[in-house]
Amino acid sequence: MSLDDYATATEPDTTRDGRQGRRKHPVRTTFLVLGSLVAVAALVAGGYLFSLAQSFNQNSQTIESAFPAEEARPTVPPEAEGAVNILLLGSDSRATAEEPADVAAVGPSDSRSDTMMLMHIPADREDIQVMSIMRDTWTDIPGHGGAKINAAMGLGGVPLVVQTVEGMFNVRIDHVASIDFEGFKGLTDALGGVEVDNPVAFQSRGSDGESFAAGPITLQGESALKFVRERYAFSDGDYQRVKNQQLFVKSVISKVLTADTLTDPQKVYQVVDQMSPFVAVDDSLDAGAVGSLAVSLRSVRSSSIDFFTLPNLGPGTSADGQSIIVKDDAAVAQVGEALQKDSLADYLLANPEVGS
Repeated sequence: MSLDDYATATEPDTTRDGRQGRRKHPVRTTFLVLGSLVAVAALVAGGYLFSLAQSFNQNSQTIESAFPAEEARPTVPPEAEGAVNILLLGSDSRATAEEPADVAAVGPSDSRSDTMMLMHIPADREDIQVMSIMRDTWTDIPGHGGAKINAAMGLGGVPLVVQTVEGMFNVRIDHVASIDFEGFKGLTDALGGVEVDNPVAFQSRGSDGESFAAGPITLQGESALKFVRERYAFSDGDYQRVKNQQLFVKSVISKVLTADTLTDPQKVYQVVDQMSPFVAVDDSLDAGAVGSLAVSLRSVRSSSIDFFTLPNLGPGTSADGQSIIVKDDAAVAQVGEALQKDSLADYLLANPEVGS
């Protein structure tokens, strides 16, 4: 800038009535306005996120002792550093929305885990694999011998479930989340309904049974509960129910990841507010940890999430006469190795028949 330009830029303005005033700076004023707006937006966003976190932390329950003794747990191999394994447990207490079940209960009881899924989040955060484990899978329950895997909850609570799953695959579980099915009612309502492509038409049982047509259908409220609960309507029982549960969860994820949901703060808040009272998590899986994990998965979309069921040898009968699902030890070993090497996606590519 020349001296003349500097003088022109800094000389005082003369008003129409002869009074002198400072030259106005529209660019600086614009930046000040924009800066103020950004500051206000940050405060609003910060308040919103704080409110969202408070809602999750206050309404969800905490599993105070979710894991077994450290000496009984596997270590994380170098290949799996950075990967995250989350054990998802679903219970069907049929509690009312006003009186949610105590899904945080961890002591021995008559409870069962009706749904069991292991979510594997690779270290590169490029995709997610979710594996269902059939609840009647016959396996070794530490300290109790052979039993259906869902009996671990009643025999020793969440820590024994974690120890059983870790023992099956020789892989460490990082987090646990227990979800009561009753929360699905409010969740689907908050999302404005969830559409699934129902593979098999069926009629749910009971006096208030509902007919579900094959093809695209929208689930909301009580209908969502009936859809994920039903197993007696199918010739293969739990096999189809597990597939329906996978279909429902994937559809929910797809709906949550849409721009319509993510850009609507009220809808996001409703989803968290409706679901959190029916969720129990280990004490390290608070809103901060969930938020951090969500940010790391910001590029993942529903098409990058693979659902599958742990391969098994089909129905059988235990030595004491129980109807069980016979474990496929070879498949368990393969899945365990893939988890230990953080290569579960490669396992599914090599075994396309496993995918749902």
